[in-house]
Formats: sequence, structure tokens, C-alpha cells
Amino acid sequence: MKETTRILRFAIVGTSNALIAAVVIWLLMDILDCNYLWSNVAGYVASLINNFVWSKYWVFSARQGKFMQEIPLFLLAFGCAYATQFLFLLLLVEGLGLNEYLGQFLGLFVYGAVNFLMNKKITFRK
Repeated sequence: MKETTRILRFAIVGTSNALIAAVVIWLLMDILDCNYLWSNVAGYVASLINNFVWSKYWVFSARQGKFMQEIPLFLLAFGCAYATQFLFLLLLVEGLGLNEYLGQFLGLFVYGAVNFLMNKKITFRK
């Protein structure tokens, strides 16, 4: 598969993940009046399973039957991407005084970049 096709597929999956995370974050922050940090955690966890399935079978076309090997690596990639995004969010909102919603939106791009690179190089490498 060409790298441009892989990146395009990742962008499509990332968009669906972002929508899932955004809806959960919005519901928790606006409807249930939850703290923006807890809402952020819940939103990203909600999109995790969707991300794994689509990344494994469509983006990276990983081999069948390697779940026990891939799941811990996928969780590691998620953890690193999420931690990077979370620190970025804190920096923007707490450090720079940026709007919480704008910080959440910008954090999606940081998360996506780290997640793609780690899953390509570690989780689903050939």
C-alpha cells in the first residue's frame, strides 16, 4: 500500500475517532457539566476500540491472529499519544489561558501525529 493511501485512511479513521471523542467530551462538559480534564479522558477512551479495529484491518492491514502481541503495543502507543496530547492541553489551557474547547481541538492533531507514528513503527510494523 502506498504511504499516501495509508495516511489518507488514517486521516479518515482519525476523523471518526475525533468525532467520537468530541461528542463524548461535549456531552460531558456541556450537558453533564463535568470537568474538562475528566471529559477529555472519557472522550479519548471512548474512541480507543474504534481506533484499534480500523487501524489494524484497514489502515495498516496487519496480519490476522496477532492480537496478544498488538494490543499491548497499541495501548502503549495510545498512552504515549494521549499523554503528549494531555500535556499539550494543559499547557494551552492552564499555561497560556487558551479556551478549553480550542485546546481540546488542537490537541486532536498532536494526538493523531504521535498515534500514527507509533502504530506504524511499533504496533503494526511488518
